[in-house]
Amino acid sequence: MDRLLPSIFLSHGSPMTALEPGAAGAFMSDLGPALDAEFGRPKAIVVISAHTAMRAPVLLAAPRHEAVYDFGGFDPRLNTLRYDAPGAPALAQRVAGLLNEAGLPVHTLAEGGLDHGIWTPLRYLYPDADLPVLPLAYVPNWTPAQQFALGAALAPLRAEGVLVLGSGSITHNLRRVFADGLRGPVDKPEIPESAAFRGWMLDRSQARDWEALLDYRRRAPHAVDMHPTDEHLLPWYVAAGAGGAEAVPQRLHDSVTYGCLGMDAYAFGAEAGALAQRLTAAAS
Repeated sequence: MDRLLPSIFLSHGSPMTALEPGAAGAFMSDLGPALDAEFGRPKAIVVISAHTAMRAPVLLAAPRHEAVYDFGGFDPRLNTLRYDAPGAPALAQRVAGLLNEAGLPVHTLAEGGLDHGIWTPLRYLYPDADLPVLPLAYVPNWTPAQQFALGAALAPLRAEGVLVLGSGSITHNLRRVFADGLRGPVDKPEIPESAAFRGWMLDRSQARDWEALLDYRRRAPHAVDMHPTDEHLLPWYVAAGAGGAEAVPQRLHDSVTYGCLGMDAYAFGAEAGALAQRLTAAAS
């Protein structure tokens, strides 16, 4: 590829996003073609999902993956959806080498499976399931700074045609999300706490205030309310690290489901602005 790929963070939302795409699903359907048109089709995807976590970074280097239904109580039609994607065993060796060079521990398993934080957005981005996927299990008790360093170690992949994708949620308080039950109103008006937190993340990103962003839990408004545990925000920092601290992060999409489950998406790296412009032009 002649141009570096930006790294991406997506909020994957409730498992029901796979059946009820809403505004975020429509955006993700546009994102894959926009990436292909602007940068060329990725050769593979390294994905860090909030739902695939271990005690040390682990690469799931199976030759093939299937969707994992890691949820319960939702519409049973979800369990009929498939995403059978090729794996990336050879790429796993490259990624393991990059992490070792950065002094980070890493293990490689010849096992597969894509949690819903992976296959839900990928069904919209690349519905043909023809791109090799390499899940990287992250460590949920690492700090945002450590997650950023993990992403920085992956940065060379962007010049090799590999999309570095973080999947989580910009806000994630399940007690609030399911206050009205598993099938509460998806279009419930956004609560002020969610709006304030999402706005702070955008403002600090536009200012490239990494000191504040890496210390979000103390500095952001309603941080603990919006993330009682922060495993769903940590993939944002991995994607940010892969893009680097020099360029201004670009918010590609913002919407909210269930009144408090933010669906924001970000792109990182100097190339992120071009992607944002292409998406804006396509939408208009």
